[in-house]
Amino acid sequence: MVQSSKSHEISSSSSQSEAGSTSLGQSQKGKAGRKKFKETRHPIFKGVRTRKGKWVSEVREPNKKSRIWLGTFSCPGMAAKAYDVAALALRGDAASLNFPESAHTLPHPKSLSVKDIQIAAMEAAATLIDDKTLPDSVSSAVPAFPENMVFEDEDEVFNMPGILESMAEGLMITPPSMQKGYYPDDDGNDYVEVNLWDD
Repeated sequence: MVQSSKSHEISSSSSQSEAGSTSLGQSQKGKAGRKKFKETRHPIFKGVRTRKGKWVSEVREPNKKSRIWLGTFSCPGMAAKAYDVAALALRGDAASLNFPESAHTLPHPKSLSVKDIQIAAMEAAATLIDDKTLPDSVSSAVPAFPENMVFEDEDEVFNMPGILESMAEGLMITPPSMQKGYYPDDDGNDYVEVNLWDD
């Protein structure tokens, strides 16, 4: 009986020392993995992410781990259109699209080969740039914008660079009257501190 209690004490003390050494080893060891994580995916569009200041699009092939590269685009809308074409080609009506209302206007690839899907995706993305460079079948599906449509930059119109940024900053500043706690009926003489609850 005495020997079993001694062996129990020895085994418990050795397990405590092992636990202490593992906790020491863990505290000395640094965290693994990336130190900084920067989200590159677009918050709204599926299959779209940013890379070196441009927008790229790719789609995963069904039942495979590989992806089809659809291209690099100047705006996220173009990349989203390219994704929609590829998703429709690969998944059909079950595809989750960025622009489901315009699915019938998107070009269809000639076959399910990667090259044909990429070509159709580029055609769809190009509809957002200039519908004159596309074939008639694709350009007829794109609504025409008026030629007299002009973009006016507010910074240049008012000759105030950064006007929109300063207006946005102004919304975040506390108004001067609220900083002092001013109230119209407060003339300064009638202030009495009232405790609502006893401490």
